[in-house]
Amino acid sequence: MSRLQEESSAPWRVGVLFSRTGFMSVVEDTQYQGTLLAIEEINDAGGICGRQLVPVAYDPGSDASAYGHFAKRLMIEDDVSTIFGCYTSSSRKAVLPVVERLNGLLWYPTLYEGFEASPNVIYTGASPNQNSLALCRHLMDTFGSRFYLVGSDYIYPRESNRVMRELLKANGGSAVGERYVSVQARWQDFLPIMQDIRRLKPDVIFSTVVGEATAYLYQAYANMGLDPRRMPIASLTTTEAEIAAMGFDVGEGHITAASYFQGIESDANRAFVTAFKKRYGGDVSTNMCAEASYFQVHLFARALEQVNTLDTDVLRSMVLGTSFEAPQGTVTVNPASGHADLWTRIGRANRAGQFDIIDESHGAVHADPFLIGYGRATAHAG
Repeated sequence: MSRLQEESSAPWRVGVLFSRTGFMSVVEDTQYQGTLLAIEEINDAGGICGRQLVPVAYDPGSDASAYGHFAKRLMIEDDVSTIFGCYTSSSRKAVLPVVERLNGLLWYPTLYEGFEASPNVIYTGASPNQNSLALCRHLMDTFGSRFYLVGSDYIYPRESNRVMRELLKANGGSAVGERYVSVQARWQDFLPIMQDIRRLKPDVIFSTVVGEATAYLYQAYANMGLDPRRMPIASLTTTEAEIAAMGFDVGEGHITAASYFQGIESDANRAFVTAFKKRYGGDVSTNMCAEASYFQVHLFARALEQVNTLDTDVLRSMVLGTSFEAPQGTVTVNPASGHADLWTRIGRANRAGQFDIIDESHGAVHADPFLIGYGRATAHAG
């Protein structure tokens, strides 16, 4: 009896896997912060079923293979079945076979290339139909149809650029150039790319560069004297965190498509921003990755409160269809795919390091990670 009582009052242990060092820490540290903020809020409110939530955190140091190593340690040595973590698709792909083999549940709070679904992953970042489609439409309507694609050299940028090329082709546009750099690229790596861009004169630069290299790309653009009012860099990955790293003046005028920006006017977002700044400092901005990391912990807590068990099969069944009033608006885990239905917004960076929202959806956009709906729409239109 005493053992049962001890178990029923023991804290809930969950894994946390975000890089706080290395070239990806510029954004992953904010994901870690969003996760811890949600855990603290839940614990301050009495925990889940009267039990505290305790994070078991490791720092993979921006090394994709380390994520798989730490995921295995969490599940086998630390006896953790639920993991919040990963930014890059390479790190997610390293964790995926671990959670599938050991039947864990990974909560993945990062936009990604789509075309994946696993019973062991809850995807709370945007898939292409929730950002790429609206961004492509806006850019072609506003700036023109000739895109230059530049990305970091790994899964997500190459697959996202493939989607963008297909969207352009379907709508009468074209990719006039496509270049990739190392995920650890430095400023000089972008000089030949900027020279190529100046020669080809595209209407838009579409960036899937991530991490520290993002700042170097935008700084190279600024040093070349190019004008974002005429030929902006448009991105799915450049958040308030990267804008702060590159300099507000460097980021001004460039465009990002995201489910969330700090400037959203809502009670839920004002509360989130206030709590985030109180916890981490008034000069720190929230961003889409921090916001998804934050709301997914609350979604998890809501489901766990109902089932009172971390058993992956039971918990996941309760998660599917669960909604939460997130800072971006109401989000729901779509039961058809395990991806979140999220809002679509397009923002233009301003001189204060924030984004002015220039377009947004009327509500959450249903997750369609395999672009099935888009395929039907294209066939019908054609």
